[in-house]
Amino acid sequence: MEGAKNRLGKRLRGYFVAGLLVVIPLALTAYVVWQLFVILDGLLSELVSQAIYRGLGVEPSGHSIPGIGLLALLLTIVLIGMVARNFIGNKAIRLGGMLLNRIPVIRHIYGTFQQISQAFLSDHSEVFKRAALIEYPRKGIYSIGFITQDTKGVVQQKVDKDLVSVFLPTTPNPTSGYLLFVPKAEVILLNITVEEALKLVISGGAIVPMPLPPKQFKDSFGIETKPKPSEPLPS
Repeated sequence: MEGAKNRLGKRLRGYFVAGLLVVIPLALTAYVVWQLFVILDGLLSELVSQAIYRGLGVEPSGHSIPGIGLLALLLTIVLIGMVARNFIGNKAIRLGGMLLNRIPVIRHIYGTFQQISQAFLSDHSEVFKRAALIEYPRKGIYSIGFITQDTKGVVQQKVDKDLVSVFLPTTPNPTSGYLLFVPKAEVILLNITVEEALKLVISGGAIVPMPLPPKQFKDSFGIETKPKPSEPLPS
């Protein structure tokens, strides 16, 4: 009888843990999405809602229309983008950027965020080309890094070996890390997507990445190759 109770207790604990594994990610995702909606919607919600009430000839009630602030924010961003693509608007934005870059302290903050935005949002850039393994912080210990490009300029000119620029992220926050210049011959390409590699880094190794299907593909260095669990970087 005592053994049956123990088995039942273990089974119920297993069910409870399994339920938590389902509920916690869903609840946290819903909470984050809701908070983002509330923050973004609150930026313009009251202003736009009152303007709509007045436009309809209705006495403003003091209550904002849910979602109208977020919609207005999205439309504002699109309009700014349209202006930025216009020749005159582009010149004006460049002039404003030049003025900000002349203000002490502000120029460092603005310049940093501008570079990050251009790197991650530009249509013509691929920040992380491939996930790879490198021996870091010493021989025999491997870390996951992301190849950003073939190293160029003064760094490559000072070294006889062909180098690649590798971003080495920290765990669990992959937005910070180190820039390393690694010889091509010492880099091992991973047959996983950048997204899967990021999941592995963020989870601290708890999430096992899914390998790419074994078919012909073109790697980021323009060389046809069959993917393997790991392969040396083409020279």
